[in-house]
Amino acid sequence: MSNKLNTNMLVLATHNAGKVAEMQKILAPYDIKVLSADDLKLSEPEETGTTFVENALIKAISASKEANMVAIADDSGLCVHALNNRPGIYSARYNEPKKNGFDYAMKCLDEELKEKTDNKDRSAHFSCAIAVAFPNGETKTFEGIVNGSLCWPARGNAGFGYDPMFVPDGYDKSFAELSGDVKNKISHRANALKQFIDYFLK
Repeated sequence: MSNKLNTNMLVLATHNAGKVAEMQKILAPYDIKVLSADDLKLSEPEETGTTFVENALIKAISASKEANMVAIADDSGLCVHALNNRPGIYSARYNEPKKNGFDYAMKCLDEELKEKTDNKDRSAHFSCAIAVAFPNGETKTFEGIVNGSLCWPARGNAGFGYDPMFVPDGYDKSFAELSGDVKNKISHRANALKQFIDYFLK
């Protein structure tokens, strides 16, 4: 496949406003306009994959077909090493954060970790797979991770999801305490997006 996008407009296959804002900021220097699934009133496909890559492809392909545009999608999650990398692909569904809020999901995760490990191993990583789908059916995927550990209580008001309880290696602040500029340089999504940028935009 060509390593050129041949477009300055992408649809980001997500209804998550935080992800849209993050992606728009990272891609702004390349004059890429990012539309969201909400902007185009796209449907939300069922994520039936067993890996981050499979779920990212499901979302990107669906959005590309529906919008007849180049689509980009990510699937990401928190992998806690002592919990066999759970919640992993189920991060957005662990203890129903859409219904109960991520504060509750983070509290449950911390309690489960304490029960299983006596608080000794709090290492974790965030993983992100990015899929790009073209109207002609071609696809390309990229994967990025960032290693760190889980803190409790959760700290900070920036970011989204599990950011307040994740401290990346080499830092003493959680993702939710770091500035957006710093997070956008070191995060799992930034890592995967850098690969996307190097492949398609440079």
